[in-house]
Amino acid sequence: MIMRDLIKTLLAVLTVIVVIIVSRRFIKILDKAIEGQVSNETLLSILGLKIVVASIAFLPVALFMAVLMVLGRMYRDQEMSAVFSAGGGAGTIYRAVFLLVFPLSVLSAGLSMYVAPWAEAKTEEIMQQDEKTADIRGVAAGKFSEIYTHGDLVFYVERIGDDKKMHKVFVQHRQPNGNLAIINAEAGRMQDLKEGRYLILEQGERIQGLPGAVNYVIENFAEYAVRIDEQSAVINASREGVPMDVLWNSDVIRDIAELQRRYSIPLSMIFLSLLAVPLAQSAPRGGVYGNMLVAFLIYFSYGNLIRVSQSWVINETIPAWLGGVWVYCILFLVGTGLLIKLYGWQWVVMKIREKVAR
Repeated sequence: MIMRDLIKTLLAVLTVIVVIIVSRRFIKILDKAIEGQVSNETLLSILGLKIVVASIAFLPVALFMAVLMVLGRMYRDQEMSAVFSAGGGAGTIYRAVFLLVFPLSVLSAGLSMYVAPWAEAKTEEIMQQDEKTADIRGVAAGKFSEIYTHGDLVFYVERIGDDKKMHKVFVQHRQPNGNLAIINAEAGRMQDLKEGRYLILEQGERIQGLPGAVNYVIENFAEYAVRIDEQSAVINASREGVPMDVLWNSDVIRDIAELQRRYSIPLSMIFLSLLAVPLAQSAPRGGVYGNMLVAFLIYFSYGNLIRVSQSWVINETIPAWLGGVWVYCILFLVGTGLLIKLYGWQWVVMKIREKVAR
C-alpha cells in the first residue's frame, strides 16, 4: 500500500516539477527559434530531450517530497498509530519505503550516468546543426536580417509569400576584397545547389564599388545568385554531455567533479529518503505538509553544499576523493538526530546493539 501511494505521489510531484522547470528553460529555446537559430522541426525533439534531463535531475527531490507527503498523510489519518499498535516500528516503515527507493536508486544511477549525458550531447548537436543552417529561418518580413559569411550579408524583405518566396528584396553584400554591392530585386528565394546554398534574386539592379571611390559598376539582371556560406558548426560539448567512459579514464579535475555530480543523484535519493521517514512525523492535526518547510530548507542546503563541494574539488580546496562524502556524512548525522528525537536515544542504542549482535 505504501509503495503504491509512493509511486503515484512521486509521478505527480515529478510531473509538476518537470513541467515548471522545463517550461522556464524552454522559453530560451523559443527565443532562439524566433530569432531563427533553431528550426520549428527540431523544437519538439529538444523539448523531449529537456524533459528527459530534467526528470533525471529532479528525481531525488520528487522522491523526497513523495515520501514526506505519503507518510505525513499516514500520520494525519492515524494509520501510523495502527502500524505501531500492530508491532511495527521505524524498521517496518523503512522496509516499505526502501522497497521502492533501492530499485529506483539503481535505475537513476544508470539514467544519470548514461542517459542524461546522451540527452545533453544530443541537444547540443541539434542546436549546433540548426545554427549552421539558420540563414532562411532568421529572415522575417519587415526587418533587416544579417547573415555572416566570409563577408557581410545584410538584406531586407518587404514580404514573404506562403511558398517562402521573398518579394521586394534589398541586399547589402560586403565582399572579402572590400567591395560593397547594393542590390535591389523584385523577388528572391533560397536554393540549394551542388556548390552550396544560394540566394537567388530576380529582376533587379546591382551597384558595386569601394565606399568613398568614384568608380562604380551598375548593372541590371534578370537573375543573380549570392552564395550563402554555411556557418561552421563546431560542437563544444559541455561537461554534462561527456560520455561516461571518457570521465572514467580522465584525470582532469573537472571531469572528476562531473563524475561525482552524477553519483550524487542516486546517493541523494537514498540519504534523503533516510531523512524523510523521521521528518514526516507529525501530529494527527498537523496536516500533511507540516514539515514541508523544514524539508525544503534541508534540500536547499543539501543542493548548495553539493555545488560548494564540486567547486572545492575543481579548485583543489579539498582532495578529490573527499568530494561530496562530507555532505552525506552531514545528512546521515541529521537523520540520526531526527531518529533520536522521534524514538529516543535508548531506541537507537538498542537498534545498534541488535545489528552488532547479528
